[in-house]
Amino acid sequence: MKYKKFSPEIWSQIKNTTKELKAKNLEHGNSSPLIAAFDADGTLWDTDLGENFFQYTINQRLVDLPPSPWEHYLEMKKVNNDPRPAYLWLAQIYKGLNLDLVKQWSQEAIDSIQPLPLFQEQKDLISFFKDEGVSVYIITASIKWAVEPGAKLLGLNESQVLGVKTKVNNLIISDEADGTITYKQGKSEVLKQTTGHLAFFASGNSEGDLNLLESSTHLKLAVSAANRDDKLFKTEFRLQQIAEQNHWLYHRFI
Repeated sequence: MKYKKFSPEIWSQIKNTTKELKAKNLEHGNSSPLIAAFDADGTLWDTDLGENFFQYTINQRLVDLPPSPWEHYLEMKKVNNDPRPAYLWLAQIYKGLNLDLVKQWSQEAIDSIQPLPLFQEQKDLISFFKDEGVSVYIITASIKWAVEPGAKLLGLNESQVLGVKTKVNNLIISDEADGTITYKQGKSEVLKQTTGHLAFFASGNSEGDLNLLESSTHLKLAVSAANRDDKLFKTEFRLQQIAEQNHWLYHRFI
């Protein structure tokens, strides 16, 4: 699919703000990093890498799972109206396995959907930020290992992916949560814990990214690509409305 490009106004605001902040830092001898934060699924690419990896794991019978894995996962998300335990469970299912093996599987999972439907404008934006010395992070409610291969296609490394994970001991994955779940307010919390700073730019596509966008100090970009019959359409539409009401940047790729 051919996705719409950002408007000249969006590019202008982002480029001008970035250069102004860089100049201010130099003028005041400020060494604080400029940080740009992106959600992953639906924001950088038109698919869900976390769910894709789960489906790949099911199809390849890589781990032991309940009889109806998707139903189990979706029911977990409904408990107490809090999906965080379900997001964590998607990492816990790899308990006892070698991390390198799981990362190999995650690469195979993304290879199975090549070419990945990347939003070229977001890729170009990340390249611009990198050229300007901006620190770029992907912050996702998917498991970190599922998103890392996608980050590589954007020229980012594994340390720039902040996602759901469990503790790893001597390369063996445990079922113990490792840090805050990167969902809603957890996204900005983990970014602050990791870098000591808030982002000056943040981009997301759903209401789950609202806190991340609100925490950004200067620029907030809401994006959308879901069709009306897509499960994401309502939440993307609401975020677009919030962005418009608050005079944030917003863009629809289709």
